[in-house]
Amino acid sequence: MNIRDTVLPVLGPLGDQEDLEEIKDSLFSGWWGKGPKVELFEQKFAELVGSKYAIAVTSNSHGQDLVVKALGLKDVDIINPTMSFITTAIVPLWNNCTSNIVDIDEKTLCLDPEDVKRSLKPDTKMVIAVNMSGIPAPIDVIRSFYDGFILEDCAHSCYTKGAGTKGDVAVWSFQAVKTLPMGDGGMITTNDETLYNKMKDMTWFGIPSTWSRVNSGKYSWDYEVDTLGYKCYMIDLQAALGLSQLKKLSHNLDFRKYVQAEYNERLSSHVKRPFYSDTVQYYIARVPKIIRNQLINYLAHKKIHTSVHFKPLHKHPLLKQNRNYAIADTIWESFITLPCHAGMSKEDVDYVIYWVNKYFSEVYR
Repeated sequence: MNIRDTVLPVLGPLGDQEDLEEIKDSLFSGWWGKGPKVELFEQKFAELVGSKYAIAVTSNSHGQDLVVKALGLKDVDIINPTMSFITTAIVPLWNNCTSNIVDIDEKTLCLDPEDVKRSLKPDTKMVIAVNMSGIPAPIDVIRSFYDGFILEDCAHSCYTKGAGTKGDVAVWSFQAVKTLPMGDGGMITTNDETLYNKMKDMTWFGIPSTWSRVNSGKYSWDYEVDTLGYKCYMIDLQAALGLSQLKKLSHNLDFRKYVQAEYNERLSSHVKRPFYSDTVQYYIARVPKIIRNQLINYLAHKKIHTSVHFKPLHKHPLLKQNRNYAIADTIWESFITLPCHAGMSKEDVDYVIYWVNKYFSEVYR
């Protein structure tokens, strides 16, 4: 098979004319900031995930931070998994909390409930449960021994059936390579009306949005601030893309699952398949760790971009923990994320399979 002229990215968004039209509509509407499209996007997203309330924010990271601040958590212990993007371990530090990083389940790569149980402290006030690669975290099991607050990190699970319904609050991501890509952005969903109202006020320094004041029937320039707030609200130019991408979400997920099925069926037996995912945010295969980096370089020369999701958080100097990680430390060096996204073609899938199998048939024997 001939080598491609251009690099096949491991992740990427897929835009079209419909996206441009939706953004153009906002461009000429006069509402570039938080306005009607943010409101509509919040409504439609809440319906999608089965939640009473939704708050559109600038990112998943700011969403998690807003939850911690709304709860008034400071100088306490927050448990989070070592296999995650760095957000989940950094947000506790932003709030002067202990980032208590736990080990993972070998199959799902989500946090290990037994290690959560062992790691609980008297001042543990939150568990951040990441649905790794869209695979549901074992929240029901954790609920059996922990009655504190659970933040369900759904950055990878838009939309995995039932995602966002297990924790006390869920936070989602619309970053550029997620299943609902918007360049960036996030959403907080919850059924807690009190928490919802508090967080909503906090997204813009405690000031009611201009749109809400205009849309109330009688615009008022006057307002009073009685809440310490921040600036992390979504704007209509972002929400426009979200509304358009939302229409294509089901189709794009079907293609991701097609890629997953093809890889599972046709890749070399040397490649260990990941746990099934409804979103396949990452197709995290495992190969013998002694050749993982060699395979990454081999595929790079074939114009196939791969990655590793993720380097365990406890490996970073800032987040070093005084404990062992029996599972994460054993398996992470075998991880390789293969391309899987809606921007691929079926020929691209065949191309990846061909060169991965070629490596194992001719280089690694």
